[in-house]
Order: sequence, then C-alpha cells, then structure tokens
Amino acid sequence: MSQNLKNKIEATDISISSLLKDQKFYIDYFQREYRWQEKHIKLLIEDLTTTFLKSYKPTDKRAAVANYQSYYLGPVVFSANTDNGKNSIIDGQQRITSITLFLIYLNNLQKEHFEKVGISDLIFSESYGEKSFNMTDEVREPCLKSLFEDGAYKIQENDDETVKNMVERYEDISESFPEELSTEALPYFLDWFVRNVVIVKITAYSDENAYTIFETMNDRGLNLSPTEMLKGYVLSRVSDTKQRTELNDLWKEQIIILHKYGETADLGFFQSWFRGKYAESIRPGKAGSEDKDFELIGSRFHNWFKDNHKKLFNLKTSDDFYSFFKNEFPFYVKWYTKCWDSQAEFNKDLPHLHYINSWGIADSLQNPLLLSSIKIEDDEDLIKRKLDFTARFIETFTVRRSVNYKKFGQTSIKYTMFNLIKLIRNNDLDKLGQNLLKETSEIEQTWSAMHDFGLHGQNRKFVKHLLSRISSHLDIIIGKDNNYVSYHNPNGRQFEIEHLWGNKFYEHKDEFEQELDFQNWRNSIGGLVLLPNGTNQSFSSDKYEDKIKHYQKENTYVQTLTNIYYEKNPNFLKSELISKLDFKSHPELKKQDIKERKELVMRICKQIWSTEYYKTE
Repeated sequence: MSQNLKNKIEATDISISSLLKDQKFYIDYFQREYRWQEKHIKLLIEDLTTTFLKSYKPTDKRAAVANYQSYYLGPVVFSANTDNGKNSIIDGQQRITSITLFLIYLNNLQKEHFEKVGISDLIFSESYGEKSFNMTDEVREPCLKSLFEDGAYKIQENDDETVKNMVERYEDISESFPEELSTEALPYFLDWFVRNVVIVKITAYSDENAYTIFETMNDRGLNLSPTEMLKGYVLSRVSDTKQRTELNDLWKEQIIILHKYGETADLGFFQSWFRGKYAESIRPGKAGSEDKDFELIGSRFHNWFKDNHKKLFNLKTSDDFYSFFKNEFPFYVKWYTKCWDSQAEFNKDLPHLHYINSWGIADSLQNPLLLSSIKIEDDEDLIKRKLDFTARFIETFTVRRSVNYKKFGQTSIKYTMFNLIKLIRNNDLDKLGQNLLKETSEIEQTWSAMHDFGLHGQNRKFVKHLLSRISSHLDIIIGKDNNYVSYHNPNGRQFEIEHLWGNKFYEHKDEFEQELDFQNWRNSIGGLVLLPNGTNQSFSSDKYEDKIKHYQKENTYVQTLTNIYYEKNPNFLKSELISKLDFKSHPELKKQDIKERKELVMRICKQIWSTEYYKTE
C-alpha cells in the first residue's frame, strides 16, 4: 500500500443500505463483546419509530418516504487495511450489532406480508460461493443464524456474554416495536429505516489512524451539556452573590450524586422531573405536527425551561429561582435515585419498583410517572406508598397486556401514560388510589386471555417474571422466607422454566392428533412451573408421573401438584387467601388438568393484582 493511501482518511454520510449491502465487516479483537443493555435498545427503537411517525401518513405512496424526516445514528469508524484485505470495525460495533438484530427482526416480521422489502442482503451475503453474515465473528454465527431463520435462539451453557446479550436485545426489540407499524406501515418503515437513517462512515487506511480517530471520538470533549446550560441560566437569574454561590455548590453536589448512576443520569433526571411535574402537552400523532412540552423536554430541556419557567413553574424573581432549586432540586434527586435503588435491589417498602425493573414501561414514561404524584410536603412513608401505588399500576398494565400478547413500547402507549401523568400529578394518597383503581378497571386487556396464553420464542423473559410473581406470592402467604428475588434473580442457584410435559408428542397421542396442538398445550401457562436449573435439567424429559415425586421438595406452587402436599401443611390448608384459589392436586396430567391449572393461574393473578391494594382505609 502506498504511504499516501495509508495516511488517507475519508468521511461520508451514507444510509444503512449503503453501509451494509453486500459488505463484510470484521470485529476487532479488543471490542468483541456486545454490551448494549435493555435501556439502550429500547431507546433506539423509541427514537427511530417516533421519528418515522412524525412523517408517516397512511395515505402516502411508498415513494413519499424519500422525503420523510431523516434520523442521524452517529459515526462509525473502519480500518480498511489493504495489507490484510480486511475491513475492521474500530468504533461503532455496538450500533452495527444492534442494527443487524433489528434488521433480522424486521425481516422475520415481514415474512407473512405480501408486500416485502429486500433487506436480507444487508444481513448476510454471498462471497466467492460462501454465504456468511455481513458482520463477521464466528462466535456470533450460530445465534445470528438461528435468529434469522427461526426468530429465536436457545442459549447454550457455553455461550458468552455477547450471545446472551444479543438474544435478550432481540427479545427487547420484539417487545418494543410498535404494533401500529407491524402491518400496513411496515414496508414504509423498512424503506425509511434502510434509506433515511444516516450514518457517518469514517474510513482510515491504516490501523494506526483508525485507532487515533477512535481515541479522539471517545474523548469527553468540552461541549456544554443541557444540564450545564440549564445551570448557567438558573445561576444568571439569581442576583444575590451569596445565594448564587450556595446554589452552585448545591448543584455540584446533586450532579455528583446523579453521576454515580451513570454519565448521563443527570439528563434523565431533568427530563423525568420536568415531564412528571410540569409538562402540559404532547405532540399529536398526526404527520407534520410540532413538538410540544413532552418532546421538547426530551431534546432540549434547558431551552424549554427558559421558555416556560414563568408560566409553568411560576419562577419570576431571583428569590423564586433560589428557593425553588435550593429545595425542590435535591428533593427530587433524592427520590429519583431512591427509585433507581429500589428497582435494582428489592425493597420491602417499595416492592413494585423492583417488579417494574423486570417488567415495566419505557424509562421516558416510567420515571416521570413515578415522580408525578409526590410532593415536597409529603413525609417519607407517604412518598413510599405513592411510589409503590404508581409502580403497581405500571406492572398491572404491562402484565395484563402481555398475557393478551399486546406490546407496550413507548410509541404505543405514550398518550395513555402522558394523560395518566397529568391525572395523578400532585394527588394526595386517597385521590391517587382512586385514580389508579379507575385506570386499572379501564385497561382493555383482561385476565381471561390466560386461557390462550403460553410460552413462545420471544416471551420467555415475561413468563419467568409471571411465574416468579406467582411462586413468591404463594410462599409469602404460607409464611415461607422467600420473595420475588428468590425465584427471578437469586444470588445462588438459578430457577428455570420447566415444562410439566416432556417434549415427546408420541406419549400424548391419546389426546392429540397434531403435534402443533400438543406443543400449544405443552407451552401453555398451565403446563409451566419454575424449578432450580439442576432439577430442571435432570428431569425435564421424564414422564410427568415419574417427575411428580421430585416436586414434593420444590416451591409451594410446584408442590400443589402432588397429593401429599394437602395432608400436613396447616399454613396452606388454613389460609383464607389460599382457600379462595381452589387448589387441587394433579397426580396425572392430561389436557383437562392443564386447563384447570390455567384457570388456577388466572385466579392467582386476579388475587396478586387486585385493585383492593389501592384502598387506603
């Protein structure tokens, strides 16, 4: 390679189609792990779908998509080293992996559509007679192949962090992608995604230059963040020097606290605080509509505050600004971070905050909703009850939608949740309970869907959440020292979903003519329990009649299958809550038994998520 070419650096803005079509990218050894978390992929899907829906009109012809608003995804850096003929990804691997997973999901989604968009060559292609994925890493190949062909991949014991994260993020995409884009709008969205989403591709022709670019792009830089610009504006409105110094010191202290939760936690805090307590409007769903409070806070909250502090905050004088930020700012930081802590680690005073960490809604809606009802005048116990009430509604909403196979991505529910934010804002506890009870009664999705609910390729995460809630609920009733964490994410031995029937169709031909029918019943919620993974692996393929003797030593929900459990368990037998559930043993397991267990699950769910919880007297 000539020295001139080695020194060359190129940068160009291109579409996803141009970046990926018939290309082969190698992932450099130092950044092989794919580490995106749920919040990253869900925020990407939220941003992409929201931007598309700003322009989309059902009456448009597909050619109109060319003029839709574009979306900038950021830069990626490649080393096109002609010495070894490889095009290596130096920076942007996380995004390209996420884009590939999203393309695989969209390609699977459009399989049943008459009108298809050709995107498979953005995922894998043929070179010299060999087909391979465009993003090349032998560790990922089996997972990518299974996701591409079947829409699911069963994690193996020796799979690394990258593969596990890829499977989980694929499931997150499935949960987050809006239902309204899954039918007639899907070809439009696909056209837009591969042609209107812009990436800046930076190509260096030597590894040395590529790594220099990588280091430069990942330096922190000196640009002021929205938080810093907000701080500058607030301090400029405080005329008293002593008060300004005091406020500046307080601001620094609070930002240090927030940054313990992540480099951008301060941005999330201000967005949640302002949306939860002050936003009055949200952009209508019609194409071409202007952004309103909700969107403006999300993009440039410092500018929104400057435009609205007189009208919405009633801040006019220097003393107003000083008093407001001295008192309100640390109060909401305290409870914002308390919510984070209680989501991460189970807190018996705030149990539902931990539940919604596993099965909640988008942070952009969830965090404002949690902050909306609490007030600086509330005492600590009252605040905890308000937060737990609100989190309970969120979990009830997500669980009921999930058992009805309904999604709850941000774009699907943001109007519902924004109206709820305004409804419960500054409520006292009684009013909050009344409002949440009423809102719960108006959730369209009912528990009757449990008759048709079961495990499938993309809902394993939810099924484990549901079974963890059921198992811990029964244990708690009879006085066992277990809680949700004991099943969902224990420190020691892990629990896995166990099929009560082994995967042996031929053993059930007395009740099933078609294997598909057998599989549907086998995967139904009535045929599933949680077992420690060693037990699960040891007996999973055995006949039910052989396995049931081992179930006598497991958790309460599993033990109720056995006859012997109903003989000497006074806490179980004398409990009023248990008696309302109408348990019975199942020494053998036929279709009728699984049907009865489905109905039992429905009764348990009604008890767990009863609206009686909201009554304050």
